[in-house]
Amino acid sequence: MKRRQVTWPQARAFSVHLLTASGSFLAFLSLVAASEQRWTAMFWWLGLALFVDGIDGPIARKLQVKEILPTWSGELLDNIIDYVTYVLLPAFALYQRGFMGEGLSFLSAAIIVVTSAIYYADTGMKTKENFFKGFPVVWNMVVFALFVIEPGEWVSFAVVVIAAIFTFLPINFLHPVRVERLRTLNLTMTMVWCALGAVALMQGMEAHPIVRWGIGLSGLYLFFIGWIMQIFPNLGAKKVTV
Repeated sequence: MKRRQVTWPQARAFSVHLLTASGSFLAFLSLVAASEQRWTAMFWWLGLALFVDGIDGPIARKLQVKEILPTWSGELLDNIIDYVTYVLLPAFALYQRGFMGEGLSFLSAAIIVVTSAIYYADTGMKTKENFFKGFPVVWNMVVFALFVIEPGEWVSFAVVVIAAIFTFLPINFLHPVRVERLRTLNLTMTMVWCALGAVALMQGMEAHPIVRWGIGLSGLYLFFIGWIMQIFPNLGAKKVTV
């Protein structure tokens, strides 16, 4: 029987899948840290997983991974890891920390995992402009902001409930890389949020008030800018000259 040879483009394409799959190990390290209530370490690992998730897609498209390895679904692999890192681990951390009290923390975790599971089953979660339809269950960012800002148990619970409701509403949410309109501004705000998050982690989650305000305001911008761009469809659109 003739042995099938692996070509260099195939090996290179498969390495991108390995990069995506490394997020599962980062999720494991995050879980270990969360179980030991080492919140700073947990969010560092989740932040690294978020970084991997941000770069593997562009690399895959650049290397045409889908065309070279059509029997391996990078999208399915990505969704599996995303559910763990974006949803399951933040929900576990929210419950484990218990700063909303045992009852509300448990209920919040339940709301997060159930609504997010339904969201991932939606095959039409993207618009033609690459906005997400409904809140894209980025609970890692929401829970991190709650950990840093500490707005109180009822405000935190309200944030969880509102975000969960927004999951099923026809409201656009930003994909900071793939949405072309206002891309420079949106990427800048995303980087500001990430940079402030790194500062908060370096401060052991006991962030300076300026850092807390910065995370809150930049987070609100990223949460609502898609909706604003939906209301004003010409906002940031390139003018066509005749």
